[in-house]
Amino acid sequence: MDGIGLAVADGIATITLDRAEAGNAITLPLARSLLAAAIRCQTDDAIRCIVLTGNGRLFCAGGDVQLLAGAGDNRAQVLSELIATFHAAVQRLARAPKPLVTLVNGPAAGAGFSLAILGDVVIGARSAHFTAAYGAIGLTPDGGLSWLLPRLVGLRRAQDIILTNRRIKADEAEAIGLVTRIVDDEALAAEGMKVATALANAPVAALAASRALLADSFETGFEAQLDRELRSMAIAGSGRESEEGLSALIARRPANFRGA
Repeated sequence: MDGIGLAVADGIATITLDRAEAGNAITLPLARSLLAAAIRCQTDDAIRCIVLTGNGRLFCAGGDVQLLAGAGDNRAQVLSELIATFHAAVQRLARAPKPLVTLVNGPAAGAGFSLAILGDVVIGARSAHFTAAYGAIGLTPDGGLSWLLPRLVGLRRAQDIILTNRRIKADEAEAIGLVTRIVDDEALAAEGMKVATALANAPVAALAASRALLADSFETGFEAQLDRELRSMAIAGSGRESEEGLSALIARRPANFRGA
């Protein structure tokens, strides 16, 4: 895959942004590869958890500015194709019926910022920092940043982060809920694998339903959400995961959700 590494082992798919020499900046070939990887992760039943990270010093520098600068009068066309492909990948990752862990190995800017905070669990290295970056080149957010950021940190902070372009360092990112937690750089891979393994061993269908409930809760009224929870619980309760979990609890043994 062009600009992307994909490795699958023990139910965990690791997608690695792999243009380290260019800060993992997003080109059209990379966006297409990311979409292909996302489709594989979404549809392969052997994959129970998705991990997204970057290779090298940066997590992702955002869109490839050299590509955009060289587009000239065709910039709107180039941007439309690039972002449509990138957004298709983002949507697949966001809606996949399995949990997503993002390991932010370094600075994230622009579309890289969007990818970094897309995970259900976001673990950042201490060297990571986050910058919207769009205003510096006369552009506007993409990758879902304008949707994700207010939901994570509130509208006021989102306005500050996007409009003023200020850098959010790792400690602040953890304090305001932008990431789940920050760890030392050398501990990132091990911590990520620990979390991914726990999620891959969990009842993935139930996690997928919980993911969907959380994602849609901001657009749903309270009574409607209660009804959705009821229907989701009834479906989960009739499934093999629930049967295994309850049997294991009663028998006082570890549950084997992979077998379910």
